Formats: sequence, structure tokens, C-alpha cells
Amino acid sequence: MKFIKSLLLYTGLSLTFFLCKAQNPKFEFRAAWIASVENIDWPSKKGLPVDSQKAEFIKMLDVLQRNGMNTVIMQIRPVADAFYPSSLEPWSEYLNGVQGLPPTPYYDPLKFMIDETHQRNMEFHAWCNPYRAVMNISKSIIAPNHITRIQKSWFLTYGGGTEAYKKYFDPGNPEARKFVTDVVKDIVTRYDVDAIHFDDYFYPYPIAGKEFPDNEMYRKYGNGLSKNDWRRSNCDSIILVLNKTIKSIKPNVKFGISPFGVWRNKKQDPEGSETNALTNYDDLYADILLWQKKGWIDYVLPQLYWEFGHPRADYETLVDWWAGHSYGRHVYIGHAYHRAGSNAAWKDKTQLPRQINLLRAYKEIQGSAYFSAKFFYKNPNGWNDSLRNNYYKTLALVPPMKWIDSIPPPNPFVNKAGKNVLVKKGNQSERLRSFVVYAFAPGNLNGDDAANMVKVFEGADELLLDEKFLGQYAGKQIGVSALDWNNNESGVVMVK
Repeated sequence: MKFIKSLLLYTGLSLTFFLCKAQNPKFEFRAAWIASVENIDWPSKKGLPVDSQKAEFIKMLDVLQRNGMNTVIMQIRPVADAFYPSSLEPWSEYLNGVQGLPPTPYYDPLKFMIDETHQRNMEFHAWCNPYRAVMNISKSIIAPNHITRIQKSWFLTYGGGTEAYKKYFDPGNPEARKFVTDVVKDIVTRYDVDAIHFDDYFYPYPIAGKEFPDNEMYRKYGNGLSKNDWRRSNCDSIILVLNKTIKSIKPNVKFGISPFGVWRNKKQDPEGSETNALTNYDDLYADILLWQKKGWIDYVLPQLYWEFGHPRADYETLVDWWAGHSYGRHVYIGHAYHRAGSNAAWKDKTQLPRQINLLRAYKEIQGSAYFSAKFFYKNPNGWNDSLRNNYYKTLALVPPMKWIDSIPPPNPFVNKAGKNVLVKKGNQSERLRSFVVYAFAPGNLNGDDAANMVKVFEGADELLLDEKFLGQYAGKQIGVSALDWNNNESGVVMVK
């Protein structure tokens, strides 16, 4: 199968264009990471006026939506701080310039961001860094109520060489793990997030000649395990507890992990990939495959930030490997959009189109995410044009997760009132995520064809399709369906 996919990818640009036109799926995860740490994406700098903060975020959402995205992965907890009012952690310095300082005039940035995202029928995945607590201990000014000042014994300092010294929660400390769980519990309880998202930072990336200083907790809780196995068990423990915590509060909230792109190399494990790179399992102590096998996470989003033909971590090799290790959970692929201008291999304008074509050839892979959002303001190698005009030209719905909920909502009711149409939700108590409107050419009543979707409206109890809206599709037949909060779709009901 891998040979056939490779043949399709390399037979020429005309076939590549045909494939992208033919394979735009109706259900596909299309996301961008919005990084707040060190003001990478949003806000663009510390201490912006509130109106400017809001305007920047709205512009970013509009740009992402124009380029086909249906999900944002927003970093709301970069260093044990918060982009929302919290009794557990102080306001982030990346928001207002001083850690612990609330916005003035006051607003809740997280609620604002969620509301704006949902108004565009995009999902909001709340991105939390689990264990990083201080970004740079020689430069960061820490608020008096920051947890590193209150519970000093929970934290370890690690760095050196070219790396700044940082503070990390000790993953081997049960109290520290409980605190992180409490933070996530608070977010899920108070906010209408669609998912909790963790990135690749579990145990910190290793620094040559520097050992992570966790001997004290190992002596106390090692229980006869090797240190490496003990470290992995610590990460396993928090993932299991977080999954149970999230689902006990809101069963429809998803839990996803975006790991480093290599689980293990084949030279280390027969089940590993044909790569020669740092690994999640051996270097970051994150056994991603175990979490998938056990159903502790709903999706995995490996960061495959390499190009086709990379000598140590080839993109095609890794897509094939992750597709073969989905264990029934969703797999999305993380792309290095930011490398277009900095890496010679990425200046090849065929890289991203070929990457999308390849992942779409696997039924086990349901979409993509891009690091990071600010690069959508640019158009490196014409890639934005490729996404907007070809690969993401049609709308796409976020794929439902059938293990969470597989029952579609009832068909909506349609009432014609003169030249207007009133659509109401069916006989159900649950709220809807969206209404989906289709415009079919005569004789082509195909609800599975993404090209027939013309608009997705934010869910509510009812929707008015007025004469002006319907007039855009003269000569076509109009249908409408309902989406529940897990993106299960009702049948399509014809309105004209």
C-alpha cells in the first residue's frame, strides 16, 4: 500500500492537482496552533490594550477560516499561568506584561476566544503545557501567588548549554500531578471548550551531559522500577487520571496529545519506525501508544515537522507508521508551516501539497494541524493559495468520534414562510453545534460531496434562511442538516 501511495505522489503535478480536487473530504480536521508563550502568535506583544487584543484575535480567526481551518488549538496555560481568571494560577505575563495583572478594562479572554471561535463554527481546543512552570529563571518575574513560590518542593530546575534554566513540575510528585489535574478540571468545569490539548513537553527534552534532577522522588516512589520505567509510569498516571476527570465532568470534551513525531526507532523496538531520532518513549518518557491502546486519549497529533526524504525522520515513513498505530483513535498530522522560510528543503513548493495528498490516502488519518497561526498571514511558496483555492476549497466538518457518541440528532423541521425558510431543531433536548446548508445541482442530491456544502451556521434552536440568502442559489435545490456537539450529522432535509 505504501508503494502505491508513493507512486501517486510522484507521478507529476497534474495528477497531484487532480488528487487534491478529487479528495477534498467532507469530514476533515483542519487546525492551527495559536501559541501564546513568548507572544509567538497571540497577543503579538505583551501589554496590548484590550481592544487591540480582541481585534488581533478576531483577525486571526478570520484569516484561519478563510484558509479552510475549522479548529483552533489555543495555548491558554503556557507556564503555570492563565489566560483566564483562576484561583489556582496567576494571569499570564504574555497577556498584560506582568504576571498576575488582570486585563484593564476587565474581560475574560478565554470566554471571549471561545465565543468568537464558536460563532465561526470552529472548534476550540484548550492547549495546556502540563509541566513547564517558569520559562527562564534568570529573566522571568514571577507573581507572589505563582505555585512555584507556594509549593517550592514540587519543582525542579533544569537547563544548561544553549538552553535557559527553567522550572518544571516534578512529574514524579503525586501532589504536583494532582495540581495539574485540578487546573484542567477547573477549565473543563467552567468553560465550553471542545477539547483539552497537551503538546510534546512531558519530561523536558534531554540536554547533553545534564540529568534531570528527580532522584528524591525516585527514591521515595520508585517501587523497584528502573528510573526510565518509573518516569513513564508517572506520565501514564496523569494521562489516565486526566482522561477520567475530563469525561466525568463533560463526556463530549475530547482529550488530545500532540507528541514529538517519533514514538521509538526500530533499532530500539521492533514496533518502532524506520527512523533515527530522539523519541517520546526513551527521551520524553511519554508512551503514546499505550495511551492510545488503552483509550486514554481521543486523538494523537504527532508533530511531523520533517520533509519528504529527510535522512533521519522521513515524512512518508512516519505518516505510514502512525496510520498503522491508530488503535481506533483519531490521528491528525502536525505540519511545520513555520519552516517554509528557514529550511532549504521546505522551499520546495510541492512539499505541503504532497504531504496533504499522502495523509488523505490513509483512512486512519483524519486531518492536519499547522504550527503556527501567524504564518497564515504570509503566503510562503504560495501555500496559502494552494490551501484556499485547492486543498481546502470546500468546507469540511470536524470528524465525529464514534466512541464518544455515535447517535445522530433528529432531522430538523422545515417551515416555509413566503420566500423565507425557518429551520428548527428536531425533537431533542440536547443543544446543536451547527446547521449545515447544502446547495445541490438538479439531479445531484449527494450529501456526502463536500462541494455541495455552502454554509455552516452556529447551532441554535432555529435558523432563518431568508430570501436574500436563498437567492444566491437560484436554480439549485437547498437542503439542511443538523450537527450535534460531537459532529454527528442528521439526515439532509430539503427546503426547496
